[in-house]
Amino acid sequence: MRRNLPFLVSTVLVLTLLISLGNWQVRRQAEKHAYIAAIEDKLKAAPTKVPVRTDAGNDQFLAVKATGAFVGPEVHVLVSTRDYGAGYRIIQAFEADGRRVLVDRGYIRLESKDIARAAGKAQVIGNLHWPVERDSFTPENDLAANIWYARDVATLAKALGTEPALIIAARTEPDDSTILPLPVGTSAIPNRHLEYIITWYGLAAVWVLMSLYFLYRRPKKDT
Repeated sequence: MRRNLPFLVSTVLVLTLLISLGNWQVRRQAEKHAYIAAIEDKLKAAPTKVPVRTDAGNDQFLAVKATGAFVGPEVHVLVSTRDYGAGYRIIQAFEADGRRVLVDRGYIRLESKDIARAAGKAQVIGNLHWPVERDSFTPENDLAANIWYARDVATLAKALGTEPALIIAARTEPDDSTILPLPVGTSAIPNRHLEYIITWYGLAAVWVLMSLYFLYRRPKKDT
């Protein structure tokens, strides 16, 4: 027993670490499920008017409805979707009740970039969103070609002369058949905690089996 003590101590330490990591992932999974559920509740709620003063922290994903008109030029944000391939998101100013906000009208294919689209009076139903899409690898926007690479709300608001509030349209009435709405969803939120749980607990189980096998095969006495 004494000669196995260092091995047993190291085994217990490693096993404790692996189980702790697995337990932590279980807690993170519960937190992520609660977070996603809270977002889905917001997305499915009855739409309200856009708050007088929008706040990125409190109003993220808030379901809203606005009646007014699309005005001014479009901004084209380059995207790639799993189902439809490369294209652009159409961002445009929307004027309602004396205010101007941003609206992400949806997706168009690359070849539809210069096709004229319906503007004028409309009702937009969707969700407020402040996407975080720019990092150190994101190219600078090509303003001359009207090709943007991120939906940075503050920059878009300055370019189009609106409040720093973006509505991601889930539905627009009247509907423009040339634009495919891409409403906010939770499918893009990373949630791989179950994989990590299986990994850490699986490693712990393997470690136990390997330790038992080592002890079983180890000679009873040194030769």
